[in-house]
Amino acid sequence: MLHSAEQFEAWRESLLATPAPTPVITEVGKVTEVGDGVAVVTGLARALADELLLFESGVRGIVLDLEPGRLGVILLGPSERISLGEDVRRTRKVVSVPVGPALLGRVVDAMGRPRDGLGDIAAVAETPIEAEAPGVLSRSAIFRPLATGIKAIDAAVPVGLGQRELIIGDRQTGKTSIAIDTMLNQARSDVTCIYCAIGQRGDAVSRVIAALKKDNMLDRCIVMSAGDEETPGLAYIAPYAAMAMAEYFSDQGRDVLVIFDDLTHHARSYRELSLLLRRPPGREAFPGDIFYVHARLLERAGQFTRETGGGSITALPVVETQAENLSAYIPTNLISITDGQIYLSPRLVRRNQFPAVDLGLSVSRVGGKAQSRTLREVAGNLRVTLSQFEELEDFARFGTRLDDTTRARLTRGAAVRTALRQAERDPMPAAEQLAVLIAAMEGLFDALPEEQLSDAMNRIRAAARKHFQFIDERISENKALSQEDRAKIIATARTVLPANRAGPTPEADEVSHGPDA
Repeated sequence: MLHSAEQFEAWRESLLATPAPTPVITEVGKVTEVGDGVAVVTGLARALADELLLFESGVRGIVLDLEPGRLGVILLGPSERISLGEDVRRTRKVVSVPVGPALLGRVVDAMGRPRDGLGDIAAVAETPIEAEAPGVLSRSAIFRPLATGIKAIDAAVPVGLGQRELIIGDRQTGKTSIAIDTMLNQARSDVTCIYCAIGQRGDAVSRVIAALKKDNMLDRCIVMSAGDEETPGLAYIAPYAAMAMAEYFSDQGRDVLVIFDDLTHHARSYRELSLLLRRPPGREAFPGDIFYVHARLLERAGQFTRETGGGSITALPVVETQAENLSAYIPTNLISITDGQIYLSPRLVRRNQFPAVDLGLSVSRVGGKAQSRTLREVAGNLRVTLSQFEELEDFARFGTRLDDTTRARLTRGAAVRTALRQAERDPMPAAEQLAVLIAAMEGLFDALPEEQLSDAMNRIRAAARKHFQFIDERISENKALSQEDRAKIIATARTVLPANRAGPTPEADEVSHGPDA
């Protein structure tokens, strides 16, 4: 008995010496209302804005509204799984997504979960989707071009690494095609691409993935899909998740291209969530903070200083207009946030002009500083030539008799506009773009019928690949072409074009070299 008493006393003393466990406070709320993609929760008085909540059914949600006695929550899963009165618990975390090189080549949803059936993703870490935009001292001037491979853009509306350039136009004008071709052209660079599909149909996203696979670009891209069949909450967080993934690579000193296709669906998803939570609508029934929703996303893009990694994030948001209405609420918001816009005109689509870039309404506010001098010098008169041509073209429709000089201007303008045509999935290197543009501006296409221009441009492109290596040298050195270089390009172009059909008329030559060319 004495031995047992000693054991008991030792055990008691050890219990007294052991520190008491820290009490854990678990806050539990209740669901009082459930809607299509939203829920109202009570009993979580200490919950924070943007905090992640966990429902008893396994669905997660984000606190969007903080009101006395109730929380407005947007759901990241099907609302059908949630029942009234079920428990809701705080996680004391914000929404985070996996980041790292393992995401390259994968198709994921807005939460970073794989959707391609290739297994789990070995992420480096998880990063909150919301982050403060870098300050002015963390940014540097945009000084490097982002080549899209599209003549009309690289020549007249250049984009720089770190720029935010809006792609805007009506339905079926080729907005997504420009974004895809820009990604495909990065096979010639070391830019990492992220394609964020918001509210797109599954077959449209599949076509994008197929195009990236065909050109062996998928391994350098991340495809994020928040389809129209999913909850509006996932569509709302998708662009922020894509930007968080981009920031990981830019912090490593890499250049990243992020495409948001499109922010019109994103705005509609946010409006739907806001109206379901009974938030007061503002202009055109959108909530009053829709400008801030997009501004805090796009402000995270930029060219960053060496002290902060030296990387860049280039954002190409896409927005859809209706009946060419550029003055609508969301388009004007995004135009004021971004550094320029590429406007695709349905009027040009009806004329079979692809890509349908309207150079009169398209502008790049900072990309011109990053444009190579080689291309800038050649493309300098492009806008003037096309604008003069369009004015004369409208005037000529009245059936007015035209003099020879005016007819020559019309011929030259039509040839230049046709030279800007480009097939889908065929991004062009800068040397080929320059050769075609020089030939068009010098009038080598003036005498060719329209059906022969495509073949003529292909011949010049082939000659550029074979004979014009010096153009790449000038571009790498950021030097303008010399007169000898231009003469060599023109002479070679003449030799490859159809015989007796490639010379400019005297009137066209006057237009090319006249004072107002």
